[in-house]
Amino acid sequence: MTDKKPDLIATVDPTAEFEKPFWQVKRLNEMSRAEWESLCDGCARCCLNKLEDWDTGEIIWTNVACSLLDSESCRCKDYENRLDTIPDCVPLDAEKVESLSWLPPTCAYRLLDEGYDLYWWHPLVSGDPDTIHQAGISVRGRVISEEGMEVEDYEDHIADWPGEDPDDDPVVLKRG
Repeated sequence: MTDKKPDLIATVDPTAEFEKPFWQVKRLNEMSRAEWESLCDGCARCCLNKLEDWDTGEIIWTNVACSLLDSESCRCKDYENRLDTIPDCVPLDAEKVESLSWLPPTCAYRLLDEGYDLYWWHPLVSGDPDTIHQAGISVRGRVISEEGMEVEDYEDHIADWPGEDPDDDPVVLKRG
């Protein structure tokens, strides 16, 4: 009987192609529900109330958040029932992503629809759900609830958010 030990050194074929992540090979409309949901980076900017300039169509961002937004986790407090509670909540799907002008330019759905990859701080890239907050992209700690507020008062809460103009924002890597 020999005491031959198994070879513990793994060999890697340098010519082998590594599998690309699903968001680099699938279109939005080809993704499973789990894949689709995992694209949400947790910035919560889609949960903010926005104003639209009637003359120009420009979207004006506020720091006024939906009443269901947990401003610490940047997640909906009742995601599964949100459409029953908030009648003007807009559930995203691949078709809507193409037409919604108010999705932030840093939004994974918008980026992929426009042919770009995800930013370094996206949890699917970094492996850490907190990088979105560490990079300063999320609304964590910078919003107020719409609860009890009149729509007319939203104009008093106009805000600039990171990534709206990537050329002016060193935190966000340039696309393209």
